[in-house]
Amino acid sequence: MSLPVIDIAPLFGTDEAQRRAVARRLGRACEEVGFFYVSGHGIRADLIERLEAAARAFFALPAPDKARIAMARAGAAWRGWFPLHGELTSGRPDDKEGLYFGEELAIDDPRVRAGWLLHGANQWPVAPADLRPAVTAYVAQVSKVAEVLMQGVSLALDLDGDHFHRAYLARPTELFRIFHYPPTPPGGWGVGEHTDYGLLTLLLQDRVGGLEVKSRRGWLSAPPIAGTLVCNLGDMLERLTGGRFVSTPHRVVNAASQDRLSFPFFYDPDFTAVMTPVFEDVPDTFGENRWDAEDPHAFSGTYGDYLTARVGRVFPDLKAAVSTPA
Repeated sequence: MSLPVIDIAPLFGTDEAQRRAVARRLGRACEEVGFFYVSGHGIRADLIERLEAAARAFFALPAPDKARIAMARAGAAWRGWFPLHGELTSGRPDDKEGLYFGEELAIDDPRVRAGWLLHGANQWPVAPADLRPAVTAYVAQVSKVAEVLMQGVSLALDLDGDHFHRAYLARPTELFRIFHYPPTPPGGWGVGEHTDYGLLTLLLQDRVGGLEVKSRRGWLSAPPIAGTLVCNLGDMLERLTGGRFVSTPHRVVNAASQDRLSFPFFYDPDFTAVMTPVFEDVPDTFGENRWDAEDPHAFSGTYGDYLTARVGRVFPDLKAAVSTPA
């Protein structure tokens, strides 16, 4: 079994028949596995090369240089660098280091003044100089891909194309990460089994690979395919669709002898959006043998409430810096 590859180029167009044909393919993938590759996304290859080169240059820096933009310096905005083993999955340190970015917000933005988690200014290193423009340009392009994919998801559910944007995405929570995985030691993991929190994740991989998806038939490799991104669904999309679309566990084991880079972009609900499902017919078996023994379908409240609780488990030190939205 392999993940489907879906050409989403028609979603950027105006031919309704073609858009709905793509949406049907998206719907099948969302129901069956919750993971798929997307081609036809329109992100330039030269931009991807710039981004990868800048990321490699940053992670090659000595630790004291990287620590100048340590995440702890950003407070509740929680942007910047964390070192190897600085992030937890199921309470166990991951064999990776990373950079966290998000929507660039000024100090006088009301959300920043209120101390909202994951809202604020990014931290940028002095070197490499190309990291900031490369990240900024890439995020601008990949966010457009996520927007049209959510239109496709709406159509796949027989809703109008803008349903999710009206109901949950007035001001989407957009988070971008760059992860550096050294070769995974025996018995370890780059990142352990987990699901993502929000709506969609769009993952750019380098050539090394290591992503594995937990399908109904067991763990399935999701190797890099040139010209594609990997898309997977998050827990809140499963909740909002009443379990019709699935948020699938996945993990990373870098079995190669060389370092791996990955670039996940998370397209999630507005922090203040109430997570009221479109469909309420939750399957009785949801959550059985789930990696964290929790049921997102039992949650009620805003997405900000949910994300604050979840991220605090990955970064326990963050709890002291958090002020939840009023």
